[in-house]
Amino acid sequence: MTEHVVVEADGGSRGNPGPAGYGAVVKDAATGDVLAERKESLGVVTNNVAEYNGLIAGLAAAAELGASTVDVRMDSKLVVEQMSGRWKIKHPDMQPLAERAKELAAGFSRVKYAWIPRAENSHADRLANEAMDAAAGKPVAAAPKLPTRRPDRATVAWTGARGTPTRLLLLRHGQTEMSALRRYSGRGDVPLTELGRAQAAAAAKRLAAMEGLVVDGEAVPIISSPLTRTKQTAQAVADALGGRVETHPGLIETDFGEWEGLTFAEAAERDPELHRSWLGDSSVPPPGGESFDVVHRRVRKARDELIAEHGGRTLVLVSHVTPIKTLLRMGLDAGPQLLFRLHLDLASLSIVEFYPDGNASVRLVNDTSHLA
Repeated sequence: MTEHVVVEADGGSRGNPGPAGYGAVVKDAATGDVLAERKESLGVVTNNVAEYNGLIAGLAAAAELGASTVDVRMDSKLVVEQMSGRWKIKHPDMQPLAERAKELAAGFSRVKYAWIPRAENSHADRLANEAMDAAAGKPVAAAPKLPTRRPDRATVAWTGARGTPTRLLLLRHGQTEMSALRRYSGRGDVPLTELGRAQAAAAAKRLAAMEGLVVDGEAVPIISSPLTRTKQTAQAVADALGGRVETHPGLIETDFGEWEGLTFAEAAERDPELHRSWLGDSSVPPPGGESFDVVHRRVRKARDELIAEHGGRTLVLVSHVTPIKTLLRMGLDAGPQLLFRLHLDLASLSIVEFYPDGNASVRLVNDTSHLA
């Protein structure tokens, strides 16, 4: 564990607002060794929003490493001055991000903020640009070899990942009447059908047979979306493992707004131009609903909170199509087009691992062998 670290963070947007991404790196303050890197595309947001996301990612990585004091170095004068308390935070898009950064900062004994020229923030700037390039489908150049500390926990040599990962077992809920009719089912709170309950039981039996889900007589955390269909599925898992169900609002399904309850064809007929735009642009929301970019930010925040609380453990997350695809997208470091190209069946199991050094590994996608 390194007690004193330096966090360098950056973010950018090609258009302001436009396709955006962030980068963050955590270094040992004494040696300069790279301890962790973070980068991710954000959809369409502004430069300042991207910069704040970079800061949040860097502070979260420092917390995972067990740091107690942090020196934050950024080339964003705005973020540095606002987080230092010298400038007011007036923009509504940045207020919740600043609050999240303050929450993370409160977990350290001391955090200092300093502005640096962009030339001195080149590592984080490179990571942010790689994230934006990946979102745009551009090839990303290989990063230069950087000094790193010796891993002090479990390692995965073939990926280069360091540390003990947080392993997420991602279980989609069983069938509902809405899913049986292939209707958009977001915030509508519908229960499982009889078949859905049978699917949940089969998935629970599968998980109960897996090693490492019950440790010293205690089941791993089982965390569900707050909707009935996921809580019913999660309860079947809890009954099989001898655990209990917790809920997290960040795992709830996309709000489909006025398309809730419609089929694909009905939504396309009702709003033909908007529906076409929605299928090709993750920043476009359904009428009265939320865009996939908004869902991505919500799910990323939930993931970071769960890792901060349960880092290095196995968790069972029972959720819906979009949140599960989003977590897999993060694991693959892929752009939003993955949402439209990945299929997830009812009661399917996927597995992704997130490492303390920023690496990730997708182990399983859409496995329904337990339903055969």
